Amino acid sequence: MTAKHPFAITLDVGTSLANRTGSWRTVKPVYADHLPPCNAQCPAGENIQGWLFHAESGDYRAAWEVLVRDNPLPAVMGRACYHTCETACNRGHLDEPVSIHAVERFLGDLAIREGWRVEPGPATGKRVLVIGAGPSGLSAAYHLARLGHAVTIAEAGPKPGGMMRFGIPKYRLPRDVLDAEVARILAMGVELTLDTTIDDIPKAMKDGGFNACFAAIGAHLAKRVEIPAVAAGRILDAVSVLRGMETADEPPKLGRRVVVYGGGNTAIDVARTAKRLGAEEAVIVYRRTRAMMPAHDFEVEEALEEGVMMRWLSTIKRVDEGALTVETMALDEHGWPQPTGEFETIAGDTLILALGQDVDTSVIEAVPGVTVNKDRTIAVGPDLQTGHPGLFCGGDMVPAERTVTVAVGHGKKAARHIDAYLRGQAHEPPPKHAVASAERLNSWYYTDAPQTVQPVLDALRRRTTFDEVKGGLDEGTALFEARRCLSCGNCFECDNCFGVCPDNAVVKLGPGNRFRFNYDFCKGCGLCAAECPCGAIDMVPEEI
Repeated sequence: MTAKHPFAITLDVGTSLANRTGSWRTVKPVYADHLPPCNAQCPAGENIQGWLFHAESGDYRAAWEVLVRDNPLPAVMGRACYHTCETACNRGHLDEPVSIHAVERFLGDLAIREGWRVEPGPATGKRVLVIGAGPSGLSAAYHLARLGHAVTIAEAGPKPGGMMRFGIPKYRLPRDVLDAEVARILAMGVELTLDTTIDDIPKAMKDGGFNACFAAIGAHLAKRVEIPAVAAGRILDAVSVLRGMETADEPPKLGRRVVVYGGGNTAIDVARTAKRLGAEEAVIVYRRTRAMMPAHDFEVEEALEEGVMMRWLSTIKRVDEGALTVETMALDEHGWPQPTGEFETIAGDTLILALGQDVDTSVIEAVPGVTVNKDRTIAVGPDLQTGHPGLFCGGDMVPAERTVTVAVGHGKKAARHIDAYLRGQAHEPPPKHAVASAERLNSWYYTDAPQTVQPVLDALRRRTTFDEVKGGLDEGTALFEARRCLSCGNCFECDNCFGVCPDNAVVKLGPGNRFRFNYDFCKGCGLCAAECPCGAIDMVPEEI
């Protein structure tokens, strides 16, 4: 007997599951992880979105542990990195980028206060020599120790840190922070020998029983330019001045009027240092315009706030006692500065040259099989290995941008390739996902939340002390900032797809396990993909 149903209902209750509408579709949704642009931009290869995910839930230890898988110096990098990841951040299209470096600094400082440690991996019996205790050498040593190898760092200087110590002033990077993160690496069993110069790498490897070597000698040699001078003794180089701040018994005496020649970040640092040492005037002379200045704009702004003066389109022609002759430049039709023949005299007790740095590659050049590039950097393969088996190079020694972040990334990369070399294998980095572009996001799902502003030291103390200029975030502001992350390209289980699916074809798999599609019922309407806030669903053609 046929059952009687209300008008327009033809199926019994519960029997709609028999109507498998999935056969109707021509495209289907697929959950897909995409590479966040911050991750893609980071020279150190950090999983930024990964550690922000834990930070925004308040699990700071888990966030730090994800962070230090790639970067052993988060408290340093949170201060010294130029955070290009934030330039790439999709949040910048909504309001302002996530202050990634500030959250990273918070995690790094918290780890120092709490005494968090990283354990070395099971011993492999292999030994690696690292030359240079700068960011690249320290990073390589750390990652090699995590992989179980015994590491010895040979550092020519009196203290570890390289240009982090001898090139970055204390007001940007306090030394107790640097010392704490170096100490954590050494606590993993890494051996450090100071005031140790390696003159013959193959001999040092043989005598020490090392199976591989990573050379990461920093760019400590200042470039010079010939300038006629009556008082040559008053011409210094920026590297020596900044180094003298760390090694000399007394800070250098620069006089009342200091002129800095150059336009990079080192020029900015040494000019700001001169002001703190008591110079009444600190003037930066640069032959191009501000827009062409290689120094980062925020550093230029901070220098101007502290009273550093700038002379654009100017070049120094002569140094006399207490005065310098400067020639005015003008841009030609191609936008390049050309001399005008117009001269001016400016007061100056000391001229500091900040025209860039070079690396002393002589010890590497002497090794059989090593090739030197025209720019005096060392030729290496994709694995950072030179032509001499077992000798790897990174940091300032190879063709790359010279920043702390790039150097740390080189150290990690070299460690992974050295580990593979020691195991008789080849390291193959896993393939990367496609980058999650801003166009994939539904930004209207996210509320406006302006970027947290870091506290800044008052103007007087900035001019007269080496106290840190920028303060850190507290737990409340760090948590807020972490929660501004949009989770670009990766599901964060917001339940949107589950709620909007008209076919109930989205199945929850439990907290932390995301979802799956029941393709027996999914008609491929694409509503889930269209409404996904973070762009973690792709619509792909159905295979027939």
